[in-house]
Amino acid sequence: MSEVAATLGQRLKAERERKGLSAQKAADELHLDRWVIEALENGDFQKMGPAVYGKGHLKRYAELLGLPAAEILDSYDTRSVPQVPAPTTPALRVQSSGPREALGLSWKPIAGVVAIGLAAALLWWRPWHPRTLAAPATDLAQTQAPAPVSSASAPVTPTPPAAVVAQNAADPTAGLGRARLRLSFSADSWVDVHDVMGHRLFAGKGRANSVRTIAGAAPLRVYLGFASGVQVEINNHVVAIGPQFVAGDFARFEAGADGVLRRDAHAASAGIAHPRG
Repeated sequence: MSEVAATLGQRLKAERERKGLSAQKAADELHLDRWVIEALENGDFQKMGPAVYGKGHLKRYAELLGLPAAEILDSYDTRSVPQVPAPTTPALRVQSSGPREALGLSWKPIAGVVAIGLAAALLWWRPWHPRTLAAPATDLAQTQAPAPVSSASAPVTPTPPAAVVAQNAADPTAGLGRARLRLSFSADSWVDVHDVMGHRLFAGKGRANSVRTIAGAAPLRVYLGFASGVQVEINNHVVAIGPQFVAGDFARFEAGADGVLRRDAHAASAGIAHPRG
């Protein structure tokens, strides 16, 4: 652990204690497990996995404590930047053995060669030498544009709607927290659920006229084998499964602690096509 990380964690802990909050109370306020709060205060950010999750938890915890989130995140970004010393160039040592004649060289022939080289360079780079004009940007774009691919020659992977891509890219910390997923089955459906760290929370069949509750660190990655037979609730709020998450009657999405369904980023990074665009 770096000294910056330790100092940052001590600052968070001191402010929490000053406000009279226990670690468990702070975790409950943020819908997180207590170990996340303890990891933040101990400066053990690697324990939370990828940096985007550590920064997300850190930002929300700073806001809860009333600390400047931007300043806290700046400290987080600089916690592990190594101080690389500037490279040193060894001094060039020239040992003279006496007059230049001792080197066995005559300066006049060398000066003549240098002069000839300069003259040749000037002749090549003369002001009147024609220059090739750069092609217009529009023409360059046209020449570099890929040729259209026939639908018969290769399958086309659907492209996610721009609005959904922009929503995921705008705030990578959206949906983080503790989520309680409640699935009510009106028909048999296969279910597979992972937490934000990729740990499988449940895999199996949900029987008709039954209810299953699954809790974990969000966003939760959810796969439903018969989506029309399942009603979804997140933290006691009913959520509709939009058509962008469904192909046939299979659904794949991320369930955020804020009650919003998003595209499964893990499936996208692995090259798995999302249903319906």
